[in-house]
Amino acid sequence: MPHPTLNPIHVLNGPNLNRLGLREPQIYGRTTLAEVEALCHAAAGPEGLVFRQTNSEEQLIDWIHEAIDHSSALLINPAAFTFYSMAVMDALKMYPHPMIEFHISNIHKREEMYHHSLVSGVATAVMAGTGARGYGHAVRMLREMIAERASAA
Repeated sequence: MPHPTLNPIHVLNGPNLNRLGLREPQIYGRTTLAEVEALCHAAAGPEGLVFRQTNSEEQLIDWIHEAIDHSSALLINPAAFTFYSMAVMDALKMYPHPMIEFHISNIHKREEMYHHSLVSGVATAVMAGTGARGYGHAVRMLREMIAERASAA
């Protein structure tokens, strides 16, 4: 249950991440999205956690808008939207709290088309190449960022 004075951390996942564990395991590993969600919940503190995945750009943008008003921090793996969606980037520009852009694989070691993120310029931090277990690390990092903001206020 979320702490009454804190909003939950939102974890938003873009297209094809529902196929984790099956999709290109040599790149993304065999961890399923359900297992990733469990890692995130285990790492969440009193803020609680909202965990979502969509293959729809429109839905992702709506969830970003919701997170703007109802979250303490945002962990986003925009997947393919990272590289071409100005609409996702524009929505993320409005996000006022700590935000981590997350990628399971190291996008900079992959093909050239994966090297330029539209999201990196608006994110607080970027994590890539840590595998699915990195989601838990990212949630813990966001909790630290939330605490730092609260102590600075």
